Amino acid sequence: MNTVLLGLVGPTEVLLIVAVLVLMFGAKKIPELMKGVGTGIKEFKTAMKEGENAADEEKKDQLK
Repeated sequence: MNTVLLGLVGPTEVLLIVAVLVLMFGAKKIPELMKGVGTGIKEFKTAMKEGENAADEEKKDQLK
């Protein structure tokens, strides 16, 4: 099996994945799931910024 081809996802594969998701969760549930994913990503980015700010402040305190 050629492992190089495993990373390539074409339009047929995307349609198949979408079809499976619709069958598993139903069309009404997918927007709720995507909203949850978006909220999680937003919270992750916020936490990353807070961590960077805390690290920057700690470096400034060490330099004093």
